[in-house]
Amino acid sequence: MPHFSFHSPVGDLTLFEEDDQIVSLDWGRAAASTPSSLLLEAKKQLDLYFEGLLRVFNLPLSPLGTDFQREVCLAMSQIPYGQTRSYGDLARDIGSAARAVGQACSRNSLPILIPCHRVLAANGALGGYSGIEGIDTKRYLLGLEGVEIRHPLSRRR
Repeated sequence: MPHFSFHSPVGDLTLFEEDDQIVSLDWGRAAASTPSSLLLEAKKQLDLYFEGLLRVFNLPLSPLGTDFQREVCLAMSQIPYGQTRSYGDLARDIGSAARAVGQACSRNSLPILIPCHRVLAANGALGGYSGIEGIDTKRYLLGLEGVEIRHPLSRRR
């Protein structure tokens, strides 16, 4: 599977492509590979996002997972830049339970590109995050987007 590793403000990332679609963004580095034009474009868009110059990714994405996980990914991808929703909000939108949505969020194969960092607990707490630095990575991404986190339990790990 074609892939490309690079450094970002949130640590090393590796993009994976299958059938001309981005299927995974993993935390950390993978063995060297020659990047495709799609992977180079994805890196370019991520660089612009981290510079605060891009708010919407324009990439062919195909998240890995079950039909339900992909449904949750679709709901997350509709959360606008700089805004948040709760797990319960997403659950109501798709007719599910907040806990099931939270579990699907934790399995998002395309973090950042599909913005699971924009999903918070109902009480405003950050919940969890898959990034290398966990909640600190989520806090960084939300801060980058101008989201102010005020909840006292948001540092909970």
